[in-house]
Amino acid sequence: MREIGAEELRHIARGAAILGAGGGGDPYIGRLVAEQAVLECGPVLVAELREVPDDALVAGIGMIGAPTVMIEKLPAGEEAVTAFLMLQRELGRPITHVLPIEVGGMNSLAPFPVAASLGLPVLDADCMGRAFPMVQMVVCTLDGVLAKPLVVADEKDNAIVVDVSDNHWAERLARSATIRMGCTALLSSFPMSGRQARDITIPGTLTLASRLGRLVEEARRERVEPCQAIASFLGGRVLLAGKVVDVMRARDPGFAKGEARLVGDGTSCLLAFQNEHLVASRDGEIVASVPDLICVLDVEGEPVPAERLRYGQRITVVGAPCHPRWRTPEGLALVGPSAFGYSHEYVPIGV
Repeated sequence: MREIGAEELRHIARGAAILGAGGGGDPYIGRLVAEQAVLECGPVLVAELREVPDDALVAGIGMIGAPTVMIEKLPAGEEAVTAFLMLQRELGRPITHVLPIEVGGMNSLAPFPVAASLGLPVLDADCMGRAFPMVQMVVCTLDGVLAKPLVVADEKDNAIVVDVSDNHWAERLARSATIRMGCTALLSSFPMSGRQARDITIPGTLTLASRLGRLVEEARRERVEPCQAIASFLGGRVLLAGKVVDVMRARDPGFAKGEARLVGDGTSCLLAFQNEHLVASRDGEIVASVPDLICVLDVEGEPVPAERLRYGQRITVVGAPCHPRWRTPEGLALVGPSAFGYSHEYVPIGV
C-alpha cells in the first residue's frame, strides 16, 4: 500500500477527468472535498488488488445525478460517509476497503473522504475503466454482482436504502430518489468480497489517472503538445479540433444531456453527451462512439467536463480505446451505442 496526499490528489483529479470522457462529476469540486478530508484526517492508503484478502468486504462509492446541477448545488462533504455507514449497517459487518465505482472526475475522489474519515484503504481499481452515466453500466453487471443493497444520501442528511432484483432496477430507483434529492447525491453499493474484487474490477485505474495527470504537466514543461501526448499515452488519436459555436442542452433532471457543435479546418463537428460524451462526428460521419473514450481538452490539455462546454471555447477531441471487456458482445449490449438509443454500429478506435 502507498499513501496518497494532497499533491497526488491533484494529479488524480486531472487524469480521472480525462479518463471520464467528460463525465464523472467536476474534478475540481471532488479534489477540494478530498483535500479537505486529507488535511483533517491525514493521508489515505491506496491498496493494489493483490493486497486484498479473499474475505475482505469491499464497497463502492460514487456520485449519481446531473453534473450540471453540481455547479451550484455543492456537496456538503459528508454524504459519502453517511451512505457508506448506512450500507455497512445493512450488511451487518465492517466494510474493510473502499472502491471508486468509476474512474472519472469527482467520482475517482469520492471514496477519499470516506477512507480518510474511517481510516480505511482505497482500492486502486474501479468498475468501469472510464465513466458511464447509469448505475448498471459496470463490469459488476457482466459478472452478476448486484448493487444490493444500495444507499443514496444527500447534503441535507437524507438517505434511502434500495433493495433491488437487478442492477437496471437499481438505476431506476436510485435515479428517482436522486431527482427528489435535488438531482445530485452520493451513493454506496456493490458490496463484494476481496476475491470478487480481484476477479471483477479493473485494476490500477487510480495509478493510471495519476500518471496521466502528471503527463499533462510534464508535456507543458517540455513544450510538447499536451493533447497529442495524451492521445499517444492512451493509445488513441486526435479526432478533431475547433471552436465551440453552439451548445444545446436538453431539459432532463436526471442527466446532463445535449449536443455541442464546433467548427475547425473547414469541417463541422458534433459531440453528443449524456453526462459523458457518447458520439463524435465530423461532417456527418461518426468518428468515435461509446464505449470508447471521447475526451475533450482545452489548449493546455486540461479536461473539459460536458457540463462546462460553452460557446467560444477552443477544444481538441481525443479518442481512446475502452477496456477490452466493453468490446465483448455482452459489454456492447450494456454500454454500446444501442444502449443509448443509437442505431449505428460500433467501430473500435485503434482497429
